Amino acid sequence: MEHVTRPMAEWAAKLQYDDLPAEVVHAAKRFLMDAAGCALGGSQQHDAALMRDVLSSIAGPGRATVMVTGEQIDPVSASLLNALMIRVMDYNDIYWKQDPSHPSDLIPAAMAAAEQAGASGRDLIVGIVLAYEFEQRLCEVSFPGIRELGWHHATLTAAAAPIAAGRMLGLDAGQIQHAIGISASRHCTTGSVTAGKLTMMKNTVDPMATQSGVLAALLAQKGYTGPEHVLDGKEGFAHVFDSEWKWDVLTEGLGTSWRILQCGMKFFPTEALTHAPISATLDLVTGNDLTPDDIEQVTIYSLERAADILADPSKYDPHTKETADHSLPYVIAAAIAEREVTPRQFRPEKIEDPAIRAQLHKVKVIADPEIERLFPQLQRVRVVITTTGGQTFETQLDYPKGDARNPLTDDEIAAKMSALADGVASAEELERIRDAITNADRFEHVHDLMQNLVVRGS
Repeated sequence: MEHVTRPMAEWAAKLQYDDLPAEVVHAAKRFLMDAAGCALGGSQQHDAALMRDVLSSIAGPGRATVMVTGEQIDPVSASLLNALMIRVMDYNDIYWKQDPSHPSDLIPAAMAAAEQAGASGRDLIVGIVLAYEFEQRLCEVSFPGIRELGWHHATLTAAAAPIAAGRMLGLDAGQIQHAIGISASRHCTTGSVTAGKLTMMKNTVDPMATQSGVLAALLAQKGYTGPEHVLDGKEGFAHVFDSEWKWDVLTEGLGTSWRILQCGMKFFPTEALTHAPISATLDLVTGNDLTPDDIEQVTIYSLERAADILADPSKYDPHTKETADHSLPYVIAAAIAEREVTPRQFRPEKIEDPAIRAQLHKVKVIADPEIERLFPQLQRVRVVITTTGGQTFETQLDYPKGDARNPLTDDEIAAKMSALADGVASAEELERIRDAITNADRFEHVHDLMQNLVVRGS
């Protein structure tokens, strides 16, 4: 029996830069630009500092570059630290079909493996496209999604990351298939990291799955073997997850229906299902010039999972960034109090700000069966604001800013990067980073490109 990982691996091994349409190359550069911006902001976060401190004593020397700070370490460690810096602020990209994911978490797998292999910038573009292609397809294949069964999408990343890393290392189809088996068979992640009280692991499990993919590819390169049937065979995903698996989704239309063109970017540094409610609330507050004292209640009609995950009791009393950026009550309270939801609203002093906390009890989240029925084709939300004077203001959104149907412009991505680089990189350094990414496919060696993603003197 040929298992589904075989045609996936065969297509990945054969894909070349010249096979990519111009719009796909441009999309890969846009997501690399957004990821680099997120890493600039992420490099300042406590989580990243702790990880850097640990890796400084255990990571080996190597060819892989750490973004922003520039250390040269082994590719497995570099992929973890780079992915964590991209992910830690919950501000990078988002794709949500049956399962959610943040495909840019996997870009460091391609980066590290490409540097290890001495690959080119064109090769890196291919690796990025592969990361998006299979991460997103894996999010579409399970009905219901594995998140609804209590598992986290890092489980899927562990199957996609070795594909991107393996292609960068020049593995053949058989080796990539083994790499998928090595990583995916040992890296299933429970949904506990995004349920209830949240910890630093919320943003770390996917970088760890990316790291697993790089290690698996390096092992496969040496002849290490893994189960080819890890997805669709005996005691693989198809057996251990109680859902219907439509395996054809993983290979249908490869090379014609490019998934990277369907991925969105985050306009707010928060959990994906908060974006439409934030946008709708800000529209009502600013459009009607409502002050916090004017507002009696904000009712959010959304998905059952939004009410369950983003509005449980712990989300009405957040005291950490990890809980606040996954709290619908908090982000709506910030929108009411400050008319913006940016990285500033997740600093410790803001999370404890009495002016914001006074709004938390005003937010009510209701699961709406009709909205549930429309998901994931639409990410509909309905927001109703009732004032202390008895007025009612209402609006509805079907998808947020940043969705592939309403994408960020190149200028908006640049502005986002500038905001994230505040206190880290000068305007001149930002211009150098942007220019390098814009011309990524002109670099003969990925190492030279990565050196341009380092902030001098950081």
